[in-house]
Amino acid sequence: MNIEVILKEDIKSIGKAGEVVKVKPGFARNYLFPQGKAVAAGEGNLKELEHHKRAVQARQSKLKKGAEELAASLAGLSITVKKEAGEGDKLFGSVTTKDIADALRREKITVDKRSIELKEPIKQLGIFEVPVRLHAEVTASLKVLVVKA
Repeated sequence: MNIEVILKEDIKSIGKAGEVVKVKPGFARNYLFPQGKAVAAGEGNLKELEHHKRAVQARQSKLKKGAEELAASLAGLSITVKKEAGEGDKLFGSVTTKDIADALRREKITVDKRSIELKEPIKQLGIFEVPVRLHAEVTASLKVLVVKA
C-alpha cells in the first residue's frame, strides 16, 4: 500500500518538486516528512500546490514578456568594442562576454554576462552576430563590431 505525497524539492528517482507521487508509508514517515522534502497530499495541500503553480506560471509569463521586449530592442542594436590589434587584424587579448556586457551597459541596457552565448572569445577585428539568451524561450541576436582602439 502506498500513500500520496507532494514533493517540495527534486528527489532523484522519485520525482520533481511540485509533483504528486506515491511512496511507501515508511519512506514518507521516516525520511520525506522529517527532512521537509514532502507533505501529505491532503485536500488543503493540493489547493495550495495549485495556487503556487498558478503564481509561478504568472511570474514566468511576466518574465517572458519582459525578455521579448528586451529582445526587440537588442534586435536593431549594434555595439562597438574597441581593442588593441596587431598585424593581420589579430587582437591583443580577446573580446569576452564581460566586454560585450560592459558595452551594452554603456548603451543603458543591462544584460548578465552569463546570458551572452559566445562560443569562444572573439580574437580578430570584424562584425559578429552574438546570441543572447534572455529567457529559456527567448534568444536575441546582437551585432558586435570589433574595431582597433
